[in-house]
Amino acid sequence: MTSKNPEEEHPSVTLFRQYLRIRTVQPKPDYGAAVAFLEERACQLGLSCQKVEEYWSHDPFEAFKDSEGYIYARGAQDMKCISIQYLEAVRRLKVEGHQFPRTIHMTFVPDEEVGGHQGMELFVQRPEFQALRAGFALDEGLANPTDAFTVFYSERSPWWVRVTSTGRPGHGSRFIEDTAAEKLHKVVSSILAFREKEWQRLQSNPHLKEGAVTSVNLTKLEGGVAYNVVPATMSASFDFRVAPDVGLKAFEEQLQSWCQAAGEGVTFEFVQKWTQPQVTPTDDSNPWWAAFSRVCKDMNLTVEPEIHTVATDSRYLRAVGVPALGFSPMNRTPVLLHDHDERLHEAVFLRGVDIYTRLLPALASVPALPSES
Repeated sequence: MTSKNPEEEHPSVTLFRQYLRIRTVQPKPDYGAAVAFLEERACQLGLSCQKVEEYWSHDPFEAFKDSEGYIYARGAQDMKCISIQYLEAVRRLKVEGHQFPRTIHMTFVPDEEVGGHQGMELFVQRPEFQALRAGFALDEGLANPTDAFTVFYSERSPWWVRVTSTGRPGHGSRFIEDTAAEKLHKVVSSILAFREKEWQRLQSNPHLKEGAVTSVNLTKLEGGVAYNVVPATMSASFDFRVAPDVGLKAFEEQLQSWCQAAGEGVTFEFVQKWTQPQVTPTDDSNPWWAAFSRVCKDMNLTVEPEIHTVATDSRYLRAVGVPALGFSPMNRTPVLLHDHDERLHEAVFLRGVDIYTRLLPALASVPALPSES
C-alpha cells in the first residue's frame, strides 16, 4: 500500500530513501557519508560496528597514535607533517618576538600529486607569486631510515611516453607478418635493455644514488579486441625519470631511433615531458646552502644531499630561478609515503619543529644577494 502523505510513510521506506540519497557512485563516491549513516543505524540498534581498512592496521584518517608514539595516517609523511611543522615553527618565532631581514612566506598549493599543473606550475606565473620576490624555497623531501637526513638539490625529469605500433591485422590462427605486436615487442625490448643497463650502472657504483641514473618502467599495454583477432594497433606506455645530467635532445633522438629500428608504423608521443631540469648548488658558493648546512652542523645533523627520484613542486620553482631544497626532517623513519600504514613517530615530528625553528631564522637572515638588487 502506497502512502502519499510523508508523515504516514513507513519508517523503513523513509530509511531506505535516506540511504539512497547518499551519492556513492563513481568516480567520486561519498563513502564517508555512507559509513556515517550505517554507523548511526548500528548504534541505534545496539550493534557493534567495525570498519576494515584493507592493509592498514588503523583507519588512515583517524590519526591513531599507538602506545609507542607512532601516528598512523595518510599524510603523516607526505606531506601534512611539514605543513604543521612550518606553522608551529613560525608560531614559536612569533611568540619569541623574532624579526628577520627577509620575509617568510608559507604556501599551501594543490595538485602536486597529479603533476602540479593546476597548482605550483600556474602559481609561479601569477603576479601574486612575483610579488613575493622569493629568493629561496624549502619543499618536501623523504624520510630516511638511518640516523641521517636526506636533502634534495635537484630531481629527475618525468617523461611519460606512449609508443604506438601499427601493423597488418588478421585472423589469430594465421602466421601474419609485420604485425603491430612484433614491432612493439622490439621497442619494448630496446627500452627494457636500456633499463637494465641503468640498473647495472647503479648497482656497480656504490657512490651513485638512485636519482643519479635514469629509470624507466613499462606501465601500460593496450590493444586488441578479441582472442582470435590480430590487432592493427597496439601501444605501450612508459614512465621515464630522466637524470638531470642527461642531454634531453640526444635522449629524445634515442627514443626516435628505437622506434625507427622496430619498423614502419611505429611512433611515440609525450603525455608528460619536463625539459627544464635545474640543480641547486650544494657548496659554499651558494649562500642558501651555506646557511642551511651551517644550522645542520650546529645541531649535529648528518645530511645526505641527493637528486630526488620523483617530481615535486620544486621543479617549477627552480625553473623560474628560485633555488630550492627538498627537506623533510624525518630520520630513523622508514619511507612509507603512499604506502600502507604510513606513520610518523611523534618524537620525530616534534624534533622536526625544533629543526625548522632553527632553519627558518638562518635562511631568513641571508644577506641580500647581487642578483636580487
